[in-house]
Amino acid sequence: MENAPSIRPPQRAIVLLLDSLNRHMLGAYGGREFATPNLDRFAARALRFTRHYTGSLPCIPARHDLLCGALDFLWKPWGSIEVWEDSLTALLRSAGVTTKLVTDHPHLFESGGENFHVHFNAWDYQRGHESDPWQTRPDPSWAGAPSFGRGWTPYDDSRGYFRDEADFPGPRTMAATADWLDRHAPHHERFFLLVDEFDPHEPFDTPEPWASMYDPDWQGPHLIWPPYVRGALKKGILDERQARQIRASYGAKLSMIDAWLGRVLDVLDRRALWDDTVVIVCTDHGHYLGEKDVWGKPAVPVYQTLGHIPLLVAWPGAAAREVDALTTTVDLFATLAELFGVTPRQRTHGRSLLPVLRGDVENVRDHVLCGVWGREVHLIDGDVKYARAPQGDNAPLSMWSNRWSTMPVPGVPEELLMPRPDGRAFLDRMPGSAIPVLRQPFQPGDLLPFWGAGRFSGSHLYDLREDPAEERNLAGTARESALAERLRAALRDVDAPADQLERLGLA
Repeated sequence: MENAPSIRPPQRAIVLLLDSLNRHMLGAYGGREFATPNLDRFAARALRFTRHYTGSLPCIPARHDLLCGALDFLWKPWGSIEVWEDSLTALLRSAGVTTKLVTDHPHLFESGGENFHVHFNAWDYQRGHESDPWQTRPDPSWAGAPSFGRGWTPYDDSRGYFRDEADFPGPRTMAATADWLDRHAPHHERFFLLVDEFDPHEPFDTPEPWASMYDPDWQGPHLIWPPYVRGALKKGILDERQARQIRASYGAKLSMIDAWLGRVLDVLDRRALWDDTVVIVCTDHGHYLGEKDVWGKPAVPVYQTLGHIPLLVAWPGAAAREVDALTTTVDLFATLAELFGVTPRQRTHGRSLLPVLRGDVENVRDHVLCGVWGREVHLIDGDVKYARAPQGDNAPLSMWSNRWSTMPVPGVPEELLMPRPDGRAFLDRMPGSAIPVLRQPFQPGDLLPFWGAGRFSGSHLYDLREDPAEERNLAGTARESALAERLRAALRDVDAPADQLERLGLA
């Protein structure tokens, strides 16, 4: 292959994870709607992966893929690192690698995400984003605290404390990252830095000039909270003008955090860290902003907008190029584990990308699995996407976890609560583990987490090469039976629960 490997594999790694980063809106991937000059600047020196997909969804499950290397959407909807799992950071710390987390992601510090940060050597939490319970009252000296029609949220108490652009959580996170790279990174021969930046996730709240950059004629408070619904325009929840404003507000958040990312890239330049550090830019998932009249992350199949995500890797010694290898988030865990020479005890599902990064091979896998617990299970091979829906009443369905939790949302806890473990629960085993795990079967009438609830529209099958917009559903045609068999085999390959095969009609 044309790219020669480094003389010595890099012993430093930086992962820059931006939340809800839409691949199709980045200049490096052909986007022209919004300005992303620094992401494009990074892409100009990176390997640009064209077939990178989500695995477990949404936010915390995706981070479990990254930091534990095991798909968890087939076993649970949301939750912490389990007692039988070695996190990447625990492994690296034991191996003498300095690990650092810089983040403004509130879900990492809530029930269900509360132990993802504990094995880092150091962590830096920049407060005040979205659901972060940072302040107990709004800043009384700040007039005009915005109200956006969602009822009270913790952000309403925090927002008044952001006076200037540099006070917002995203800019503070990038500034703290640049500071650590400038003052601390040179003192560590081996390090892993994770920057878990919540932008451009909602609220799409930015100061001027960003707020009006893509919709200068908008009058009144900017619409920064998108609805989570399919058919918002059709149902009259949004009109066309409001839809344009929400999309423009996302673009403002994207461009603002891109600008602050530039400060991190400046330090990488000044310190010449590119020479001995692998730098990865990635995301957990995309965000629907009206594609197919879908908004937010509601209970729908994982269309390309949400599931086909960017992956950019700057590998020392490798020239920038396009990479068509099929990849998913658990592969990043496998890559970093091999890079640093550590091995987890739990069963993992990733494939190391080091052979691809070195230019030795073109592919390391022929399919990926993707989904939300309790929803459709997706098989994607880069050419075809098959989203298998439950057959019948979405049963049987169970949850495997020794850390019983789901995503808390202030104001609407009743929509996200699950039944407490009861007499139906029993001890089971996870693949590759002898540690007992609590398994709770669900029954009709049980509340399900927001992500697992909602109606189904049947199975979906799309030919991504001929129909990239996913407009022609081929489920029910002769092609489906072969894809169903492939999905059955893929689920058995990861030791998926028998519940999953049964509810999907694949037992």
